[in-house]
Amino acid sequence: MKADTVTSQIPPDTRTRNKKPASGGRFWRSFKNQKYLWMMSIPFVIWAFVFSYLPLWGWTMAFQKYKPARGFFEQEWVGFEHFKTLFSDSQFLLALRNTLAMSGMGLVAGFIFPITFAILLNEVRLGFFKRFAQTVSYLPHFVSWVVAAGIVTKMLSGENGLANDILLGIGFIDAPIQFMAQGHLFWGIVTLSDVWKETGWNAIIYLAAIAGIGPELYEAARVDGASRLRQVWHITLPGIRPTITVLLIMSVGNLLNIGFEKQFLLGNNLVTDYSQVLDLYSLKYGLGMARYSYGTAINIFNSVISVILLFTINGIFKRTTKESLL
Repeated sequence: MKADTVTSQIPPDTRTRNKKPASGGRFWRSFKNQKYLWMMSIPFVIWAFVFSYLPLWGWTMAFQKYKPARGFFEQEWVGFEHFKTLFSDSQFLLALRNTLAMSGMGLVAGFIFPITFAILLNEVRLGFFKRFAQTVSYLPHFVSWVVAAGIVTKMLSGENGLANDILLGIGFIDAPIQFMAQGHLFWGIVTLSDVWKETGWNAIIYLAAIAGIGPELYEAARVDGASRLRQVWHITLPGIRPTITVLLIMSVGNLLNIGFEKQFLLGNNLVTDYSQVLDLYSLKYGLGMARYSYGTAINIFNSVISVILLFTINGIFKRTTKESLL
């Protein structure tokens, strides 16, 4: 009787308010309130499913001795035979070394140069020069690698190349250097070419992040007597740290997926041991030799390592800086 009396004394709206809505009810309420956003996202979800998830069915080829003329159930299943062949091939290990070396160099240079350039450009007070420098710096991004590789090759040519002409002019060398024929120089050439082509474009992201920092922070620092270098160190860099973290996580996740355009266009037979990367290896020994199952195994290796790297670096940043992508 007492329990009924206490329950009857609770206002009806309070009892209703204390009830937790069912998860299905929360979903449909959210869908109703944001129905236009949901409808706008549907085409992108379909696109991702068709082009990113549906092709994963093709990974079964890596475990088959795939023949295009046969149906799926007529293929010969070989298990992990192609992966065993992959890890025992010296050319694959060489391509893996080259990929990691150029990816690592590109990762370091691809952060140092754009961040430094964005900070320096932000410190420029002359508006016309600032806009001119930014425009000139990101124009190479719109040049195809075919044209860019031709420019780099011409500049490093042993005959009338700009680099050799400068070095000969200042007396640094006595004879022209064949840059494009030196295998130990190839990684540096690819990295510097990528820096020249992409620094201005990548700096736009950091300039946008810097623009989001409150000007009152700089004003307070100037009142306290902080120099411009101190302002950069204590305000600008901490202000863009979340942007740097997200881009670094994404870059580490794509460490093995560096493409093959630069290496294919700048490389030649004299530097093959330094220019062949995993994508070129897959193209040559997979599609080029009609070994479709072997090429699929190479791509599965790339994808699995990329996922492991992504979750590893994301977990490290999540524990150390409390910032993460996932």
